[in-house]
Amino acid sequence: MILNGRKEPDRKRVVAIAVAFFILLAGLLLHRYFTYYASYDQGIFNQVFWNNTHGNFFQSTLSSQLSTDVIHTGELPRVDYRRLGQHFTPALLIWWPIYAAFPSPVTLSVLQAAFAAVAGLLLYFIARQHLEHRLSLAIMISFYGAIAVLNPYLANFHDLGQIPLLVFGLLLAMEYRRWWVFGLLCLTILAVREDSSIVLFGVGAYLLASRRHPWIGAAVCTASVGYFVLVTNIFMPIFSDDISKRFMIEEFGQYIDDTEASTLQVLWAMVSQPGLLLRELVSPPDDTLAYLAGHWLPLALIPALSPAAWIMAGPTLLKLTLTDGSSGLNISLRYALNVVPGVFYGAIIWWAGQGWRRFAQPLNALTPRSPSRNFRRFWTACLIISLVLVPLTNPSRAFALVVPDSFQPWVYVPLPLQWQRSQSINQLLAEIPPEASVTATTYLVPHMSGRRAVLRMPMTVYQDDQGAAQTVDYVAADFWRLRRYQVAFGRDRDRFETFIPAVNSWIDSGEYGLIRADNGVILLQRGVASAPEATTDWQAFLAEQEPFQPL
Repeated sequence: MILNGRKEPDRKRVVAIAVAFFILLAGLLLHRYFTYYASYDQGIFNQVFWNNTHGNFFQSTLSSQLSTDVIHTGELPRVDYRRLGQHFTPALLIWWPIYAAFPSPVTLSVLQAAFAAVAGLLLYFIARQHLEHRLSLAIMISFYGAIAVLNPYLANFHDLGQIPLLVFGLLLAMEYRRWWVFGLLCLTILAVREDSSIVLFGVGAYLLASRRHPWIGAAVCTASVGYFVLVTNIFMPIFSDDISKRFMIEEFGQYIDDTEASTLQVLWAMVSQPGLLLRELVSPPDDTLAYLAGHWLPLALIPALSPAAWIMAGPTLLKLTLTDGSSGLNISLRYALNVVPGVFYGAIIWWAGQGWRRFAQPLNALTPRSPSRNFRRFWTACLIISLVLVPLTNPSRAFALVVPDSFQPWVYVPLPLQWQRSQSINQLLAEIPPEASVTATTYLVPHMSGRRAVLRMPMTVYQDDQGAAQTVDYVAADFWRLRRYQVAFGRDRDRFETFIPAVNSWIDSGEYGLIRADNGVILLQRGVASAPEATTDWQAFLAEQEPFQPL
């Protein structure tokens, strides 16, 4: 209807659409959290924010558990481990006052919904600098309906959720020539994460190539490259060896033959192996085309024709294409948000009249394009397809309230049962003192993460602030979920088969006592005797378990 509307919508209607989108997105995220579908990363970021409010900036045992010292050398997770060695994210401090006022993982979910909603508003106002109301609103609605936007935002809270908000703010400041705001947002974007400098480099490359603001573009490109080299080679190694021993190897190990490498060494390895670089760039072609089509679809494929879109999103696309594995070219993961600003701004500039032939001409000298009636119908169809794909892909199980987790074999937890289980789990977790240390299964971790020491099962030992090894006080595990999902998901099956013997050995040795059990959801406390009623419930649950039969 918006694409065909005759009456120009006023700003109140635009804001109303943004508010409605915020309410819908926040509602889905909150439902996901309260029904225990939020997972490990939500816990990591909540623990980081919680530690920030207590003066222990960027520390996290959950991040430490993923560090190279724990994974590769077998050290214990540390309560004083600073996540800045894995990802350099000082921009999170911007939201610290909000979290301090409302310290909860819920706050992070609401913040993420707000990032997306406000980013769409800023996109509309950018478009209005060049296009008429209806077309600007169509682009805003396309942003709200894009699979590359909705799927990452419907996941756990993550640092890259800030990127569309900040980059659109940067571009709007550029349109208004508010250069002090532009400069401030450049610094903020750099502070989001070490690789957000690649996104900013794309903005600078466009300003330089289009000759709109070539000197500013050159400065932005120079600052981006300098910041990336400085942060990844100087600052991050101060905190840990994760950038060289884990992330460079995991993401770009195909270019190097060593167990560690700096970003400069990886770049040199790429340049010195042009054949391998070209092969990685074009392979696999079907995945690359599908990924690009997912970004272009809600905008009716227009970004494919826009030089601005290719230049702005190009550096990020290059990095994702060259990354080893499937995580880079996965439109449902958070990395897709690094591509989104270039794709949408490129569409605006194309509609403003700037194509390949008139790329270097001033925008105010060009005649904006206008979609025909048939094209508006095509655009509407593309947007509907994008919107339909979102619940079908069930990103991060955000639509588990209506969409099965697996169709073959069938795995679905009805909505009433989801809320019934969440109430039971809440009662069980409420027995854990807020200062106690805990280890928990993945989907219980976010609810336990507002404390100094929290781990993911099966790990139970950590290093405290004095450097001494400590065993966690409590173990919380949801075996009902693992049993329900094991028929379709191998990871859940492996955990179910591994964790049950571990729990039984802890109970049998007397290291932990089983103090609560409710249909497979259990709570153990260190150094106490097991409660007879809880033991009976746990044994009854185990007796119901049938041997797994592979399909």
